[in-house]
Amino acid sequence: MKLLFSTQNYAYLYNELLSIGLYEAGSTELKIFPDGECYKRLLSDVAGRDVVLVGGTISDLDTLELYDFACSIEKQGANSLVLVVPYYGYSTMERAVKKGEVVTAKTRARLLSAIPNTGKGNHIILCDLHSEGIPHYFEGNIIPVHLYCKPLIIEACKELAGDDFILACTDAGRAKWVESLANDMKVDAAFVFKKRLSGEQTSITGINADVKGRKVIIYDDMIRTGGSLMQAAKSYKEAGAKEVFAITTHGLFSNNALEKLQNSQLFSKIVATNTHPNVLPIANDFLQVKSIARLLDAKIKEI
Repeated sequence: MKLLFSTQNYAYLYNELLSIGLYEAGSTELKIFPDGECYKRLLSDVAGRDVVLVGGTISDLDTLELYDFACSIEKQGANSLVLVVPYYGYSTMERAVKKGEVVTAKTRARLLSAIPNTGKGNHIILCDLHSEGIPHYFEGNIIPVHLYCKPLIIEACKELAGDDFILACTDAGRAKWVESLANDMKVDAAFVFKKRLSGEQTSITGINADVKGRKVIIYDDMIRTGGSLMQAAKSYKEAGAKEVFAITTHGLFSNNALEKLQNSQLFSKIVATNTHPNVLPIANDFLQVKSIARLLDAKIKEI
């Protein structure tokens, strides 16, 4: 039986995994000193055990919490270690555009790669990454595993619109992935053509498919502010779409994004997985949240 731990902000996935899988609950202690220093301690004995540690890199503090506990797990003699990172928080900075930009996706991968190797090795599970190249940033003996949440996305699509809909994306950059998913479901795919006006502004110049009178489901791997999503939805609506839905793997919904999306009246419903804790307090009739716990459990068992 594997010993299971999590960082503080991922206790919800820890509890779900405990309820569905064969895990023993591991416990930790974490407190903040008056000067801001963070005290961390493993309270469960990990010596000779196969250990799973769940924690997304949703902030630098969360990343360090994950790193520190992982290093301690190895130091205390764990047999093996699987890091489960549902949301890899630096995936949009996977390359430098301007001189001097820090490619944080790579520097954080190097940090997690520096976790000392347990006896049977370290694995890291990453979910629906923004770029396919990110696993190659991990170095040394750690083994990255890219988990695709495709089964949940397909399930959500069928629940929203049955078998008669167009699967769409916000721009041509995600077209290949969405086209592959559409082929799996035997539905048509669509994407919009964008023209960049400035560093922050884009305009849509066209749509590659006839959406008139059809239900359109837009898939995006991540929703932050929702600006690109609303722009795409407006274009599909103006092109005659009967109804528009949105599905995302990583729902960050920064700066009251969910409220803005709902107030736009462009969407009938939005579905997100629970890879990011931001979705938990804002789930409502408009936002449906699907858990990735069973997908994670299956992948952990494979490893």
